[in-house]
Amino acid sequence: MAILVIIKRLTQGTLTTVAEVLIHLALFVWDILLTLYNHVVPRRPVGRVVQEGHPGFNGQWPEYVPPATGDSRCSCPALNAMANHGILPHDGRNIRFTELGKAVREVYNFAPTFCFFGPKHAADFLARNYWTDAFDLADLDAHNCIEHDASVVRVDSYEDPDQGKIPQQLVEEVLSCGTGPGGQLLEADISKLMGKRRVEAKRANPKYSLSLFHKLFGSWNCSTLLRIFGGRVDDLRVILGEERLPEGWEPRFRRPMGLTILEFNFTVLPVEFSVKEEVDGSIDAAGKERYGGAQATVANAEAKKQD
Repeated sequence: MAILVIIKRLTQGTLTTVAEVLIHLALFVWDILLTLYNHVVPRRPVGRVVQEGHPGFNGQWPEYVPPATGDSRCSCPALNAMANHGILPHDGRNIRFTELGKAVREVYNFAPTFCFFGPKHAADFLARNYWTDAFDLADLDAHNCIEHDASVVRVDSYEDPDQGKIPQQLVEEVLSCGTGPGGQLLEADISKLMGKRRVEAKRANPKYSLSLFHKLFGSWNCSTLLRIFGGRVDDLRVILGEERLPEGWEPRFRRPMGLTILEFNFTVLPVEFSVKEEVDGSIDAAGKERYGGAQATVANAEAKKQD
């Protein structure tokens, strides 16, 4: 009996692994093709990025209704905004993974590949079936699913497990860090802010963790502020501070197949790899005072900065 169980588990594991490899290979090829297509056809006209028949066409979004007590919300302002407008179920519950990708594409003009990858990752992390299962928005805040330490728009879950709350102080830091025209956010501003948050979070959170994947995932989230929202502070004040889509707003990315993973990474990677605190010793030094060895680490960090 034990041998049969072992054989069955090995077979299932092998088949699952092969299937995942094929899915990711197909996704990679599909994404490249969509990227090429985007660059040989005209952009959608301003005012027509959201297609007719979809919420937000002509800048007309469904009525905004703040969440009620008992409604499910998460650490992602963009998803919460969709629920607040009724594009996702207003209570934030029983959302199918497949429906999430479709809605995100229609509202924010991400490419189909991106809109498959994100929900599929969440389903896999939550040990659910992407094709058949559903979730509540708060489910996504299982630590290190889409929620992660050192977010620029949420405190760490160690400090407050309720990731649906909007920390206005952090939102104001985002809105005030822009150095572009009119305070517009630029790539360098985002990198600087992420470095600051990583140092602060590691210093304050004894359970701090941030893998390379979640560093990149955090850079994806921050780069959305640039590519989809254009770094425009007036829009971001409403989207981040109220989790509401401004009347008349549309995605700033206008290519017809939406923002692909490949094209997005041309922003994500420079943003991530320009976080100087990852190499100057600041993050290594943060929090060391809790368990000793801080003085030598801080000294090393200061030496690197002087170099």
